[in-house]
Amino acid sequence: MSLLPDARGDASAVLLEHLQEAVHELPSPAALDVADPLSDDDLHLALYLCYELHYRGLPGVDERWEWEPSLLRLRREWEAAFEEGLLAAVRPPDPRGVTPPEMDVALRAVLDRGTSEELVEFVVHRSAYQLKEADPHSWAIPRLSGPPKAALIEIQADEYGGGRPDRVHAELFAVAMEELGLDRTYGAYLDRLPGVTLATVNLMSLLGLHRRWRGAIVGHLAAFEMTSSVPNRRYANALRRLGFGPRATDFFDEHVEADAVHENVAAVDLAGGLVRLEPALGGDVLWGASALVGLEGRWARHLLQAWEHGGSSLRAQAPELAA
Repeated sequence: MSLLPDARGDASAVLLEHLQEAVHELPSPAALDVADPLSDDDLHLALYLCYELHYRGLPGVDERWEWEPSLLRLRREWEAAFEEGLLAAVRPPDPRGVTPPEMDVALRAVLDRGTSEELVEFVVHRSAYQLKEADPHSWAIPRLSGPPKAALIEIQADEYGGGRPDRVHAELFAVAMEELGLDRTYGAYLDRLPGVTLATVNLMSLLGLHRRWRGAIVGHLAAFEMTSSVPNRRYANALRRLGFGPRATDFFDEHVEADAVHENVAAVDLAGGLVRLEPALGGDVLWGASALVGLEGRWARHLLQAWEHGGSSLRAQAPELAA
């Protein structure tokens, strides 16, 4: 991210105004008025920027803002609105048994016949997470112990390329972006990403940064790994159908193989291992998986509805994207 994004409302405007100054105490948060806390543009941009202080930081922003108590107080208010919306909308599945849910079925079908412009938009949306892939889930490592900790590290080691910088999954995704004519710079398309997309990333940050949600972040990752191989095969095939070569498909092909292995590790050793050690977290594990599916479903419907009407699923605040 080379520039701070434009504000989208009162919350993000206040935050962006103050972050460009020296660290100081922020005013008490104003009452939030959001129609949908799971997709509101202003709320989720503000939360995304707060969380980004814990990742790569923000351009021109003093890094001491990361732990400024008044900013954390402000973030807590925004997180409360997001959490309230999540808990109202996302119910855990029956705890007597959970099967890997079918996610993005309609989206996969679209990608089987979609245009290069739609595929480019899809990749832009995914860049919000994939360019820092695995980082939100890594917050859980110090919160776990024993077998589930070992299982998480096994998964994360693959995500970070097993010690090879060129095989780090975020790097593979950046290469795919280059092949599609996109800007691989971290955060380059933040101004184009709607709240419904930012919410899927904010969910991971929310769960990963709070110890009380350690069960949910484990459930989120387990569901992610258990449902990844099939869609990634489809994405790779869609790219090949449109004439793209191995540098564009490598990221997706890698996930077909890696996540097939990770599926059992995530389900049995990570999620199952955590619940064996801490049975009280079983409900949170299931809820984390449900929250992933719920927000991903909202995101997929947003894309499909835009494309069905011949429009763009991205926010129209920047020059046209290359295809």
